[in-house]
Amino acid sequence: MRGIILNSASCSFQNAEDMIIFFDLEGPLSPQDNAYEVMKLIGEEGAALFETISRYDDILTLEGREGYEPGDTLALIIPFLLLHGITESDIRRVSEQATLVEGTKYLFERLRARGWDIYIISTSYEQHAHNIGHKLGVEHANIVCTELNFDHLVPDATMKKEIIEATRRIEEAMRKSHTEDELISIMDDFFFRELPAIGFNPLEKIQVVGGAKKAEAIQSILHDRGLTFSDAIAVGDSITDYKMLKLVKEEGGLAVVFNGNEYSVPYASVGLASMDISFLLILCDAFACGGNARVKDVVEVWSANRRDFENNPREIPDDCISAELRDYINSRMITLPYFHNIDDGKLDEIIEIHRRMRMKVRAHAGKLG
Repeated sequence: MRGIILNSASCSFQNAEDMIIFFDLEGPLSPQDNAYEVMKLIGEEGAALFETISRYDDILTLEGREGYEPGDTLALIIPFLLLHGITESDIRRVSEQATLVEGTKYLFERLRARGWDIYIISTSYEQHAHNIGHKLGVEHANIVCTELNFDHLVPDATMKKEIIEATRRIEEAMRKSHTEDELISIMDDFFFRELPAIGFNPLEKIQVVGGAKKAEAIQSILHDRGLTFSDAIAVGDSITDYKMLKLVKEEGGLAVVFNGNEYSVPYASVGLASMDISFLLILCDAFACGGNARVKDVVEVWSANRRDFENNPREIPDDCISAELRDYINSRMITLPYFHNIDDGKLDEIIEIHRRMRMKVRAHAGKLG
């Protein structure tokens, strides 16, 4: 076996008191993009419209548009939901159809048994975030998400007229294969000039928990708990997570990208590409035992020997997997994951491996930023 062998007597897997872990929801915990599925209630055009606005979100984020944060898509789609009579009950109903990523319940059970405090930091509407949190036994106090109350968002006749006209222009532009710049111009006019002119600025009406707000939430929770970043792990997968991953990594915590896209992978400490998130337990155990240095060592062993481990799981050193996780994967014949130290280079290769796994786990939602 290539790589280093760790000292199995150096740490207990069962001691993680005062350790805290923050999960993004859509991607790491559930494969469904709830807002995407909700937009499909509008009809076939709803999915295409969401994809277009999601791409618009990516562009505004990458250009650094002032006052805009990744994930503000969830504010921008509100006018269309209102126009078509989508309700909070509809959002809850769609959420009930969401599944969990394989291994999530097992992971949460084992983390709690070890003493980890679990938080969900999600861009998702509260109706979805609280539903998934309930399935995983995470109380509302440990969930930070986008609050949404339609009672305060009733569109008047003028607003309905503006939305209908904007929808027509956007759909026409998509049908005619307009350039990306033309689509951006149309949406800039609608979201940043026309709607504010009639007193409805979506970015002011809905305070989306994305981008910087995710990072701020982690910082606030750590401060309130009297903990430091060296006690913390953040897990994300998309453009809405890159700021929290970057902050946690720079401040000495562990930033894990799980089946991430090209917008998130470069900002993580380590990568985990897997059909089953239970393997995150390996990184959590290593972090609790010896911080980032220990994680890097364990990831190095996995990276160097993954093929051997897959051919014979008994080759995995005891230092690199707990006995209970070994039993869990052996009983289910689970495909072994890919671990990567992000700063070791080969970024394009890592992103491609994550892209393939992301599409397997998240299907159509995997193509969203």
